[in-house]
Amino acid sequence: MKLEEGMAVRSKAGRDKNRVYVIIRTEGEYVYVADGDARSVRRMKRKNSRHLQPILKERFTGSADDGRIREFIRRIAPDSETV
Repeated sequence: MKLEEGMAVRSKAGRDKNRVYVIIRTEGEYVYVADGDARSVRRMKRKNSRHLQPILKERFTGSADDGRIREFIRRIAPDSETV
């Protein structure tokens, strides 16, 4: 499955395993993700797309604002380590 901007994803590998993010930007096989908390939109994390699992409940739409991203993640993944 192709990962696209606005998709919610769960990290499958690395120190941030099981953390939920929103894809902000894609560049080839890498994506830049933010969770609005530890990884703000200004400090996005670069991840290999193979290390991410999409969450297909819904997509994040609108402007990428840290508060809105946190609220979105809380709504779709209340058990996430992010909040």
